[in-house]
Amino acid sequence: MKFLSFFIGILVIITSIFIYQSQKNNQQTITGYVFGTYYVIKINTPEQNKELISEIDKIFQTVNMHLSIFEKNSELNKLNQANANIPIHVSAHLYKLLKASQNIYLQTDGYFDPSVSPLIELWGFGTNKEHKMPNKEKINQIRQIIGFSKISLQEPDLVIKKQKDLNLNLSAIAKGYAVDLVAQKLSELGYKDFLIDIGGEIFVAGYRNDKKEGWGIGIATPKEGEYKNSLAMELSNIALATSGNYRNFYYINGQKYAHTINPKTGYPVKHHLLSATVFHEKCMFADAYATAMMSMGEEKALQLANKYNIAAILIVADNKDSHQIIYSNQAMKMLGI
Repeated sequence: MKFLSFFIGILVIITSIFIYQSQKNNQQTITGYVFGTYYVIKINTPEQNKELISEIDKIFQTVNMHLSIFEKNSELNKLNQANANIPIHVSAHLYKLLKASQNIYLQTDGYFDPSVSPLIELWGFGTNKEHKMPNKEKINQIRQIIGFSKISLQEPDLVIKKQKDLNLNLSAIAKGYAVDLVAQKLSELGYKDFLIDIGGEIFVAGYRNDKKEGWGIGIATPKEGEYKNSLAMELSNIALATSGNYRNFYYINGQKYAHTINPKTGYPVKHHLLSATVFHEKCMFADAYATAMMSMGEEKALQLANKYNIAAILIVADNKDSHQIIYSNQAMKMLGI
């Protein structure tokens, strides 16, 4: 493996506000901000397609319109406001993500749970940014209304909420889905060699140059205030996503509270897993599995990865100043180690 510098971030949600495009060394590059984070698209091509910007922006707008918890009139928020026990027809986009979420919810024994949204809000990591310690009674009260089993899905597009106050947040899968949609569009337009990076959710296709060299991808060292790589590699034709608790957190009375909420306890997670990077054919699945692994901790995460043949790299704290890297069986096979 060649070690290259390439920072992987882990932010989320909103809409495109800035776009920059450049052409250099037979590579078209489009960058901007979307979903509250950066995005970078690099295409190995001698031609500059000025129509790509509008095509990509349409995809981002579609994702916001259907799947964003931050867009007031999004389809997802309309579902959140709907009454219980009423069949609701939803778009193919929303149904696809709900169905995928349901499957992963079952596979992970509930550690991936988009209905945990009220707890995310309570702890100040959602639309509410107030950082304060919730009381135990409120946490237990909210725990009673969460659970993805309280939603029923019926093919091809029917959704039934079993309780009115069920509230869903698809942030942990929607950004990866946006990457998949952009990759699909680029493939439809005939591109074979490209990289898509939306805030650390990544898909790479083909090669970065005519020498048939893969795209350089790095996994960041999970340490506060540090922007280095723990390892790096060259990849082609695969998606990956990284989830971690070393960027998005706050302190109250000297106690650190990270943004990943354990749906089993209602509290931010406390374990030694610092970050989880998952590789998959589809970025939406890499995104969701990485989130689930951060919720469950290193032991259960490794068991999950090996049970379902998921390529995963886990970075685990050894002590205050060091960490170790753990590879799932499929990751070792993929990387040849």
